[in-house]
Amino acid sequence: MATYEYDEAGVMAAYFVITFLALVLVPLTISSLTKKSGKRVTDGCQCSACVKQREIVSKEERGSMFKFTARTYLLLGGWSLFAFVCYRVSLLKVENKVYNPFEILGIKSSTSDKDIKSHYKKLSKMYHPDKVKATANMTIEFIQERFVEITKAYKSLTDERIKENWIKYNHPDGPQSTTMGIALPKWLIEGKNRIWVMAAYGLVFGGALPALVGRWWFGSRQKTKDGIHAQSAAAFFKTLKEESSIDEVAGTLGKAYKWELATKAKANAEIDRLESQIVESQGAKWKEVKKLLKDYDGQIPESRRSALVLLYAHLLRLEIKDASLKTQQKQVLLQTPLLLNALLNVSVARTWLAPTLGIMRLYAYFAQALPVNASESTRLAHILGLKEEEIKSAAPKAKDMADVLHSLEENKDSRAADVKKTMERWGKVDIVSTRFKVIGERIVTPSSIIYLLVKLRISPPSTTTPPVQAEKSVDETKKAVVAEEEADEAFLASKLDAEELQPAQVGKSSNGGAAHAPYWPGTRKPNWWIVLADDKSNRIVVPPVKITDIPYSQPGLERDYRSYKIQFQGPPNTGVFTWKVYIMSDTYAGEEASRDITLKIEDPPAAADEPSEDEISEPDEDTIAGQMAAMRGGKVKRKTEEDEDESDSESGTDDDQKNDSDSDSDSD
Repeated sequence: MATYEYDEAGVMAAYFVITFLALVLVPLTISSLTKKSGKRVTDGCQCSACVKQREIVSKEERGSMFKFTARTYLLLGGWSLFAFVCYRVSLLKVENKVYNPFEILGIKSSTSDKDIKSHYKKLSKMYHPDKVKATANMTIEFIQERFVEITKAYKSLTDERIKENWIKYNHPDGPQSTTMGIALPKWLIEGKNRIWVMAAYGLVFGGALPALVGRWWFGSRQKTKDGIHAQSAAAFFKTLKEESSIDEVAGTLGKAYKWELATKAKANAEIDRLESQIVESQGAKWKEVKKLLKDYDGQIPESRRSALVLLYAHLLRLEIKDASLKTQQKQVLLQTPLLLNALLNVSVARTWLAPTLGIMRLYAYFAQALPVNASESTRLAHILGLKEEEIKSAAPKAKDMADVLHSLEENKDSRAADVKKTMERWGKVDIVSTRFKVIGERIVTPSSIIYLLVKLRISPPSTTTPPVQAEKSVDETKKAVVAEEEADEAFLASKLDAEELQPAQVGKSSNGGAAHAPYWPGTRKPNWWIVLADDKSNRIVVPPVKITDIPYSQPGLERDYRSYKIQFQGPPNTGVFTWKVYIMSDTYAGEEASRDITLKIEDPPAAADEPSEDEISEPDEDTIAGQMAAMRGGKVKRKTEEDEDESDSESGTDDDQKNDSDSDSDSD
């Protein structure tokens, strides 16, 4: 029978507290450290602007670890309590040894009964209370306890009944009562403390726990699967149009900040000053964008206006003097990828091409802090870290980055080295080839499973002329084509969406380090989308696929590109479909690529063993089928002279056989 008792010493309660604190503190600490102390990136763009920005971000992350927020105080208090409880447990003495008479007597289990008796007599002389005098090291209580122990141990090994009890129940006195400890101190259930315990239980389980669960439940219901507020998603659905331009897409994005900002924005003189500079730069476009921010009552919430002003201030690279607004701008910028992703899903769900491309371009504009619809000279100036006037004076005829670099080098401008570093990490994507393919078929038939095979590489604006490769012979070219076809077939048959990188490409892919993005408040890893669309109808044919790790061009490598595939079901009818493949970047502004592609859907070929009309033989004219065909005006096979001769010879043979039979009958 088991007896229950409360933990008088508080040992079990201490272990319970330690376990509970560890389960709470360890995950909370890990999540806090991973958020604030990310891995420092050193192998990204090495231009001075990017290096400086990474140092600023690194300092902010290190500094945020020492900011005393509510979570910091919670962690410090929790770990302090954890250390204190562990220290108290280390001072407690718990005796829970298994009774072992051989260990008490100090003998082996194989010792004979005679040796056990002899050894017991020796120990009795050493610990008998009447024969041993107490000393400072051995008190009379210790001697008595020791003598009782060795006596019980000796009896359990010599008495048959006691020995049997020890073997069966591990105790000389037979079965013992089982004691179950409850991990609660006794003072917790004493009558004088009962009211306080009940009050604590009511507060935790009747108030705090339902409030926590309710907050989680209603908070999760307010979020969509994209992680944004449900009302933000509703605003996206209502505001985004099929013909929305990139400016209107930016205005649609601004509507979400009424619900997405953690704190409500208030009127600020700095916001008014920034807006006046935006109006001076954008003019009527800003007024059109602000119209989209209006609520149902015709008013523009301050949170929307402040957020959109901060976004445009980033795009136009306007200086913000207020430190709190700088922090708010960083929060708004870091939230844009999540909101743009939700906005992109709305556009893709409706298969709208124009707003989809506009949303994708906004990703890159925010990454590079580039004005929407910027001219080519403005784009070059912002990306290379120069002023537009400086490019016009240093390289007035420059059409691309390479022209700007050559002009700076000719003028021995010190900024040429920095521009060259920027160009080395720039991601100008190059479409090597695109084609449609059905596995195991030469043609594409209606409703078949089609693969769009796209081969890509990054060709940064080069400062040197690539080496001229030797021309291949006809046999070498044929072998290369066969090897290429075999590699494509193997890739299409695999379950991979992207071809595996070659060993030479592993360290030279687009995700090898941080991209060139000196104004983005964080580490930027580049990605691309593959979009198959119909320009004529402004529709997306297949939902966009996001890709990464595009290898950089290596002229000495046989295959310095990577293959990607998109699987979809072809149209149910035959015809020729003229579409376009877009490669859109979320980081490198203005470096999108496109290529026209044609899909031809054909009927499946006729079976090889099915005879055609030309292969069906014409009937003979002297047969019933031939006569009927002649009456219908069809073609018949007329007899030739050879056929007539064969017919006469056959009839003559028959007549001879008849005459022979007649002569045989006459003779009879």
